[in-house]
Amino acid sequence: MASILMLNGPNLNLLGDREQSIYGSSTLDDIMAACERFASTCGFSIEHAQHNAEHRLIERLQQCRDGSTRGIVFNPAAFTHTSIALRDTLLALRLPFVEVHLSQPLARESFRHVSYFSDIALGTISGFGADSYLLGLQALINHLDAAPDAGGSAATQRALQA
Repeated sequence: MASILMLNGPNLNLLGDREQSIYGSSTLDDIMAACERFASTCGFSIEHAQHNAEHRLIERLQQCRDGSTRGIVFNPAAFTHTSIALRDTLLALRLPFVEVHLSQPLARESFRHVSYFSDIALGTISGFGADSYLLGLQALINHLDAAPDAGGSAATQRALQA
C-alpha cells in the first residue's frame, strides 16, 4: 500500500487546547485519525509526525528518500514564514506535497502572509480548520492517482462518493 506522510510543525501538538477560536477544538490525533480513515478507503496508508524543532522536521522529511513515501501533506505552522531549510529539503526530495493550514494566514497578521512553501507545493489549502487536512489529502491522492504509474483512481472515486 502506498504511503503518504502527514507532517506537522511546532505547537500543533497543542491543538484542541490552543486558541480554539483560531484553530478549533479537534486534536491533532482526531485529525490524523480522520485522515487515516479516508486514505485507507483510497488505498493509501498514512504515516504522521509532529515536531516542534525544525531539525527534526528536516530529518523526518529526509527519511522519505527511501522511496516508500509517495507524497506529503505538510502543515509547517510557524515555520511557514521562516524556514528556508525546510524549503530546501522539500526541493531536494522532489516529492509532491500539499501545504495545509487550519487558519487562513492571509486573514491574520501581516507577517503570516508570506509562505516559503506555497510556490513549490502542488497547492495550499487553508482556512477550513480540521477539514483543511482532509481537503489537502484528497487533493494529493487525486494527484497521485492521476500519475501514469498510479493505481487506485476507482478507489478514490468510491471514497469521495461515500
